[in-house]
Amino acid sequence: MYDWANSVYNLVITTTFFPAYYAAVTAVTQENFKDGVQFLGRTYVNTEIKDYVLAAGFLIIAAISPILSSIADYKGNKKLFMQFFCYLGALNCGLLYFFDASNVTFGLICFMLAGIGFYGSQVFYNSYLPDISSEEDRDRISAKGYTYGYIGSIILQLVGFALVMFMEDKAKALQITFLLVGVWWVGFAQIPFKHLPISSKTERHAKKHFLVNGFHELQMVWNQLIHLPSLKRFLLAFFFYNMGVQTVMLVAIDFGIKELQLPNDRLIITAVIIQLVAIAGAIGMSRLSEVYGNIRILIFTVILWISICGAGYFVNTENQFYVLAALVGLVMGGIQSLSRSTYSKLMPETKDTASFFSFYDVTEKLSIVIGLFCFGYIEGVTGNMRQSILILIIFFILGLLFLLFTSSNKKTADQY
Repeated sequence: MYDWANSVYNLVITTTFFPAYYAAVTAVTQENFKDGVQFLGRTYVNTEIKDYVLAAGFLIIAAISPILSSIADYKGNKKLFMQFFCYLGALNCGLLYFFDASNVTFGLICFMLAGIGFYGSQVFYNSYLPDISSEEDRDRISAKGYTYGYIGSIILQLVGFALVMFMEDKAKALQITFLLVGVWWVGFAQIPFKHLPISSKTERHAKKHFLVNGFHELQMVWNQLIHLPSLKRFLLAFFFYNMGVQTVMLVAIDFGIKELQLPNDRLIITAVIIQLVAIAGAIGMSRLSEVYGNIRILIFTVILWISICGAGYFVNTENQFYVLAALVGLVMGGIQSLSRSTYSKLMPETKDTASFFSFYDVTEKLSIVIGLFCFGYIEGVTGNMRQSILILIIFFILGLLFLLFTSSNKKTADQY
């Protein structure tokens, strides 16, 4: 149910409504933005600075999540910190109601803080998976969480789409939708907050001062990885292919707006289709992994991602974009769900689940920072978003190579 609550941020804010609203507000056709967007004294391409701001949010989360995990474990209450970030994210989604052309810096900061809230809460949310499920149930429960998230986000997406269609003031309709995201997120989050367990205060003890304990534990995880070759190779694979996956998810709508000039209503419909297909993809990959193993299915999925990015470079028509979007949806949810559950399976037997998932989250966030920065930088230098796609293909190829190294261990390939 927390996926149901917070996934509206991912779909409405990062994927569809906010990118469409931001692109319209900061378009070069607008008098104030014909030379680009001013931010902290410099001028940027509008989507370039959006990528940088979002990457900065991920970098902040990567930097502070070890500290937060340490505090949460020492206090014995992961839920409290999960709640804090939930409320931070939801509040800033609501504040986007006040974002317009006169306060772009305010809008971008709220956008960044909403992302910090979303991904900060995920640090604690993901660490609950081994605590509340047995190993044989983790693929199914992980996929179920993503499925609930897709369904919930589609419902609010359709509400927002109805507002855009029937309200005369389209900008106001989008601003109202931002407000609804915050309300939805906080409201439905009360269900998991009521039922999730509070971590035992005696489960773990801080070995260092809480400000450095989290980093100390990350080092301990790294030291264990040296003796866990399969887990180490998988994390390297995840680090690289996640750069591509997350960047595609975060910039796909921008590509449709800038490169293909697609109207907002069709982009919103496309996003709904992606989510619907993603439900089938997440469930389907979970089922396939039971038969063929997680690593083999991940290899197949990354090969599909490489093909999608290659095709994306040559997309020129609306129908081609729709077909590609459907393929993205098919592999989008499955690879995230399967990556999370594969990591939990490859972990050694330990009570320090929060430390291992903190390491996983830091790896994920740093990969997104690099992916978004590279994508935005290449667009800023070349003025062409298509050129940025080429770097994503390189990321996926590197991820594929490390997955192949992981599967070279026959025991790992057969068991996982």
